[in-house]
Amino acid sequence: GAQMRAADREIPIHNALSNTTSVSLAAQLLGHLTSPSQAAMRHELARQLEEALERMNPIDREVLALRHFEELTNSEVAEVLGIQQKAASIRYVRALKRLKEILSQVPGMESDAGET
Repeated sequence: GAQMRAADREIPIHNALSNTTSVSLAAQLLGHLTSPSQAAMRHELARQLEEALERMNPIDREVLALRHFEELTNSEVAEVLGIQQKAASIRYVRALKRLKEILSQVPGMESDAGET
């Protein structure tokens, strides 16, 4: 059966969200491209997106992962991070803007990242 929640079995969020977070988040954001050419393009985009995510502040990357990979709301992100909901919302918007800035510098991504 299911075990009761115990603090000694919990993994701190910072340990759970390591470098694999960037890989997982990149895959999640890119969706599922399936033809051979789409798969090759997806692989290259994933590599570029992973590099962009690695250049971000870890807390910004964490907020994006919680929102997009874990599909948490700003309220839930705030609870996980131990911050106010408004702060979580601000961090999320800032993280998206930062990712957009980074991606706008990636060759081939300028037009997509520059649109509003």
